Amino acid sequence: MKLEQAFSIVRSVVDEAPGPVSVFVADDHGEIVLAATMDGAAPDTRLNAQRKAYTAARSDQTSTGALADKVRDDPVERASFDPMFTFFRGGLAIFESGRRVGAVGVSGLPGEDDEALARKAIESAGLAVG
Repeated sequence: MKLEQAFSIVRSVVDEAPGPVSVFVADDHGEIVLAATMDGAAPDTRLNAQRKAYTAARSDQTSTGALADKVRDDPVERASFDPMFTFFRGGLAIFESGRRVGAVGVSGLPGEDDEALARKAIESAGLAVG
């Protein structure tokens, strides 16, 4: 994940968000590259966005929503995951030339809206969603 790409993603989310959100962009290990919290965003959106990006970067799925669907009916599997993982929608893996290069997490709106913002931002940066 290049810093310029992360800036593009954050700028897109901030420009397109219909309400205050936090956005975190992580590298392929889940480490934060860049983050922003909009004025008025609830404090807990920061941790939620960070966890969404971390989960999308490190799990075997391409989104936090897909991971949630995979383990929905298996409480034992859910309990065995990394405690930083989250199952809230809004975290998407980022791919470049078919290789996972990072992830973005957006928090502050309903999960479907968080995910839509993340998807649009990734694509506007010239990258792909898995």
